[in-house]
Amino acid sequence: MRFKAHTYQERAIRWVESTPRCMLFLDMGLGKSVITLTAVQNLIDHAEVERVLVVAPKKVAESTWSTEAEKWDHLDLRVSRIIGDVKKRRAGLNADADIYVVGRDSLVWLINEEGAKGKFDMLVLDELSSFKNHRSQRFKAARLLSLTTHRVVGLTGTPTPNGLVDLWAQTAVVDLGERLGKSFRNFAMEHFRVIERNHIPIKYDPKPGAVNAIGRKIEDISLTMKAEDWLDLPELIEHDVEVELGEKAMKGYREFEKARVMEIMESGGEVTAMSAAALTNKLSQYANGAVYVDGFGGLWVEMHKAKIEMLEEIMESVDGNVLCFYQYKHDCDRIKTYLKDYEPREYKGSEDLDDWNAGKIRLLLAHPASTAFGLNMQHGGHTVVWFSTGWNLELYQQANARLHRQGQRFAVMVHRLVAKGTVDERMKGAIDGKGMSQEEFLKLMIASYRK
Repeated sequence: MRFKAHTYQERAIRWVESTPRCMLFLDMGLGKSVITLTAVQNLIDHAEVERVLVVAPKKVAESTWSTEAEKWDHLDLRVSRIIGDVKKRRAGLNADADIYVVGRDSLVWLINEEGAKGKFDMLVLDELSSFKNHRSQRFKAARLLSLTTHRVVGLTGTPTPNGLVDLWAQTAVVDLGERLGKSFRNFAMEHFRVIERNHIPIKYDPKPGAVNAIGRKIEDISLTMKAEDWLDLPELIEHDVEVELGEKAMKGYREFEKARVMEIMESGGEVTAMSAAALTNKLSQYANGAVYVDGFGGLWVEMHKAKIEMLEEIMESVDGNVLCFYQYKHDCDRIKTYLKDYEPREYKGSEDLDDWNAGKIRLLLAHPASTAFGLNMQHGGHTVVWFSTGWNLELYQQANARLHRQGQRFAVMVHRLVAKGTVDERMKGAIDGKGMSQEEFLKLMIASYRK
């Protein structure tokens, strides 16, 4: 396919070529893969780099970068994928190629592998925001690689999924601490009011002027582009679908909620993020229609079919294919069982992606963690259903952008199934930016029951 760069793409390509260590904050759909690959091709042609390592989410590493490299006529790049079992990863590492693509979960393995150290002279971090945790092994491995390369590119459309504090680790991987400092603690103390519990930081509130101060420090290596400024995309329409669980199921939900809260209260311990996550996880499962039985290895018990029935109604009313995001494996299993007339298929890899884009799948079931990043799915349909949104705004936005991106010809309709009177309403509020965290939600419930 012939590549004719848009004005914004030409600007981004030049930015990568002229800025040895840079960050591209590009909205979903602006073509960050082809932008980066074009810059890499130009740098290789001018003998400025020889071997490039791309670190990407697993599913993106498996298909997107190699597919993009083959897709465009102006690219002549040999891509080797360092994926699979150890034997296959080593074969990929030792292959003769221009670009080596590795899943980010294999990064720690890679830096300890013989022959990897010093092999690459350019590092591309796809979805840079996944390196935002400065305590993670993934972050430490990426920084070690950054030390050995003279060019680093960080790509993401969501640089601050949890707030400004996320920028320190991402920037430190790219510039090795030159702009925001080498110490996260010093960075946090300078720009945030740090709220602690038992000497453990739990919240970072930006001080007045922090946004501008941090922005000025990193502006020389950061290029930010919003899709709305550059693309004439079809409309993205979000539609909340209220789901009534019914009197019996709702009564069971309230009893289940109360019993779980009482367990935490009676334990005498403090409310922690772990206990909040465990409780909201169970309540979310119940709202979806089934709950895993603790200690029985994946066994689940069905509570109701309300969301299944609502999904079936949507399928009957929609003209076209549907991409349905689920949160739990039992969601997927139950949908495949009850809606078998629509021949639902669970997304597992590149074959499913090809069939979806070819219009061969009426109902594609996907977990957002597996498909939210890097996959081009805009040709297969324009309807999304969230069986449950979850709490993660970044995953939510990125997943919707699989369909709402350049090349989409229709308005994208996003249906969010929200079980009325359940934790679903809190999750939707968190996604919309006006809700509360899981921990805050649990505190509210405990306070209510104590009253």
